[in-house]
Amino acid sequence: MDFGFRLVEDPSDHSNEEVRVFKLARLIWVPGFAALVILGAPAIGAQQHPAYLHALSDLRDARAHLQRPNHGALQQQEQDAVSEIDKAIHEIKAASIDDGKNIDDHVAVDEHLEWGGRLRRANELLGKAFSDIDKEEDNPETHGLKRRALEHINAARAHVREALALVH
Repeated sequence: MDFGFRLVEDPSDHSNEEVRVFKLARLIWVPGFAALVILGAPAIGAQQHPAYLHALSDLRDARAHLQRPNHGALQQQEQDAVSEIDKAIHEIKAASIDDGKNIDDHVAVDEHLEWGGRLRRANELLGKAFSDIDKEEDNPETHGLKRRALEHINAARAHVREALALVH
């Protein structure tokens, strides 16, 4: 009885054209699948860690508030705070938790806000980022990330408080 398929195929049944098409399809499919897995991995990681995505957004916003509206030079405390924020962002992104946004993708900063107000707002945003990351983490592989990111955020907050003390 012929069911339209064979359990064992005889390679001589295929024409050279069919073999070439199969090989070409395999050449396209394997790298395409690999690219999908590699490029899709950060998106999956991001979906599993929404708190870290909120923290990234808050960190970018805090960083923007520390930039001088007239593009003037930052004081050492402000430079140190920006450096610590950058390190915290790097820690989060190193764990493949990335929203694909660059450092300049942040909410608009009120240009009329006086410098002390900008520093206070940056400190609030750093507090929110800290709270987002400080939530219970069920993935043991991210415990080191969490600790390092929180350390950088705490250091940034300390530098912002130092800058605030100089403003008042």
